[in-house]
Amino acid sequence: MAKSKSLTFVFTIILTLLFSLATAKSPRFYRTISPTSLGLHKEKLSHLHFYLHDVVSSPNPTEGKYNGSTLSMLGRNTVFSAVREMPIVGGSGAFRFARGYAEAKTHTLDLKTRDAVVEYNVYVFHY
Repeated sequence: MAKSKSLTFVFTIILTLLFSLATAKSPRFYRTISPTSLGLHKEKLSHLHFYLHDVVSSPNPTEGKYNGSTLSMLGRNTVFSAVREMPIVGGSGAFRFARGYAEAKTHTLDLKTRDAVVEYNVYVFHY
């Protein structure tokens, strides 16, 4: 008899929990946000033109206006192709929500040291 009272009690607790979960307001895992609340009210187009000195043998850190910001590129960057086009698929800092494309052209390549100078023309929309 004690066993059946225990089972009845456990069953009642389980039903109560299930009923309260079923009737409770479902949680929201998303919400609509206004782009202006994130500072995304005016999109800009920037053209970045620079030469990347890819020196494998010695590091040389970079400073400037976009320091700490990143651009994310995808695609093949085959150094022996005359011009390569790669999509910009995102970014951070000054390039948050970035999209666009980059054109790369190798100016010099030393096959012995693997050092190279690559010209980049980057066109990027960002906020």
